[in-house]
Amino acid sequence: MRVTNKMLSNSFLYDMNNNLQGMQTIQQQLSSGKEISKPSDDPFKVARTMQLNSDIDANTQYNSNIQDTANWLDTTDTALGQAGNVLQRVRELLVSSGNAAYGSQERQSIKDEINQNVNQFAQILNTNFDGKYIFGGTRGTTKPMETISTNGNNRLVYYSNNAANPETDIGSKEYDKISSKMSIEISQGVSMNYNVSASDVVNFKNESGDGCDIRSIFTKLINHLDGKSDDGTTVDTDAVSKLTGDDLTAITDSISNLLKVRSETGAKSNRIDAAKDSNEQQNFNMTELLSKTEDIDITQKTMEYATAQTVYTAALQTSARVLQPSLLDYLR
Repeated sequence: MRVTNKMLSNSFLYDMNNNLQGMQTIQQQLSSGKEISKPSDDPFKVARTMQLNSDIDANTQYNSNIQDTANWLDTTDTALGQAGNVLQRVRELLVSSGNAAYGSQERQSIKDEINQNVNQFAQILNTNFDGKYIFGGTRGTTKPMETISTNGNNRLVYYSNNAANPETDIGSKEYDKISSKMSIEISQGVSMNYNVSASDVVNFKNESGDGCDIRSIFTKLINHLDGKSDDGTTVDTDAVSKLTGDDLTAITDSISNLLKVRSETGAKSNRIDAAKDSNEQQNFNMTELLSKTEDIDITQKTMEYATAQTVYTAALQTSARVLQPSLLDYLR
């Protein structure tokens, strides 16, 4: 087969074009820092990169959820600590009310302070974080508790008459909202309840399994300080003895329940901290894997570019020697 100058020229141009395309690809990789610029470069790596980016975005959102929950639990723990201090103060006042030297005037002073403690307890249970009442359950935009003053005595009640009467249909729904749990997703397929509701603090069972209600406990001990019966309708000669008896026991049970709820909150905080550490480690691992998948090795690509440039220069020099004949050579 006869090899013509045109064949040599076409072959040279084809090879030179391939060399230039190779240099262009390496230049593009060096300028972008990425191994691939379009799906056709490596479909497998593109699919893997897209999946990793999606997983990292999801993990970043999980981390945001975890951080918000950690702040919520910190606020809850602080509020529970304050509520515990209030109940402890009420307990101290009840112990002092048993002093034989105390008369009606001293007990009236104790009653006045306990009335203020009831108000403070309600204020603590209405603690707000990020626009939501932390003890309000799923009814987070409405405060869960309030106090009602009757004949100089403060009573702790659930906010709104409907929630205060859970035996009614509407009241039952409102009460269920207050006592319901809120859940958050901390990783793929893993959720946890993180809130403490007002009903967890107010309604509980003592060690004997009997149901207790801080609302009625406060009401009874204030009535007993007035020397009246549990409901405050009649005079009770045993009212003073009940202060250091049943009332003191009930407040002690309330403190024990509050400590139990607070310890559960601490356990949730520990779980959130562990989830945060795990999330950060996963994010680091996936980011590193993504870098290995789509990022170039600068040193390697620099060497490849230098090699391609040398090959291109050598090809030009070789072609200059091989393709020397021109039209002038034929005219001679």
